[in-house]
Amino acid sequence: MSQAPFGRRPLTVTGIDELGAYRVLRVADTDGPRAGWEEQGSLVPGQFAMLAAAERWGGGDGERPYLPRAFSIARRTDSESHFLLEDVGPGTRRLCELRAGDGLWVLGPLGRGFTAGGRDLDRRRALLVGGGVGIAPLAILQDTFAADAAATEVTVLLGFRDSARAHGAALLSDAQVATDDGSVGHHGLVTELLATELERDPHAVVYACGPAGMLEGVRALCADTGTPAQLALEAGMACGFGACFGCVVPKRGGGYLRVCVDGPVVDAAELEHVEHHAGAPA
Repeated sequence: MSQAPFGRRPLTVTGIDELGAYRVLRVADTDGPRAGWEEQGSLVPGQFAMLAAAERWGGGDGERPYLPRAFSIARRTDSESHFLLEDVGPGTRRLCELRAGDGLWVLGPLGRGFTAGGRDLDRRRALLVGGGVGIAPLAILQDTFAADAAATEVTVLLGFRDSARAHGAALLSDAQVATDDGSVGHHGLVTELLATELERDPHAVVYACGPAGMLEGVRALCADTGTPAQLALEAGMACGFGACFGCVVPKRGGGYLRVCVDGPVVDAAELEHVEHHAGAPA
């Protein structure tokens, strides 16, 4: 699994695309690592990068943001890296303002990604469960499964707050969608779609990323059914290297995990529950 060198790279924005309430930031990255499983490639789905705009980022009195922001790598092409953004504060707002030709500092890939549990000899199918902006790492995960000769069966379940955010489902293919307000797809929670899938066929492995409440629901469902699950957590990070201990979450049996180096993807069995701060925005 790739770990970034202790240095950031200056890259150039190639474009930013609207996706309902979200934005897809595209960055020229011809020398970036290709995506694949740990034994195949150097960028594992679920890893993240620390981003900061090259200009107007902590450069003046009272100017925010100060620290880089962590984002899952949503897609890799031969020439670009993609990141999914939602304007929820000073950092994401500044990144959403970027346009083609602007500069961006990128540090990554960092952290531990998903493992290819769906490719085991018992042929478990893969259930990809995402919520809100947390769908980002599932896009590159779906791409990786699609490129895999093992041809694992993949089902995608995505949940959003409303129709504006449900446009984000276009980032993946053939997704079943749930919305809190019933404006698109199933009226209810994405965990209800997951419960139906597990009832139909529990012989699966679950890959999930989303708000903490959703991740806790996924963890509990999988614990009840004995279904293995990998959860991509999110927590406030200052460094991305495990030095500041700002992103710790408690683990089952005592002690803590640092989301940036022990995660962001962790085995659900390592957690007694998902902390309220350990999820992506809805």
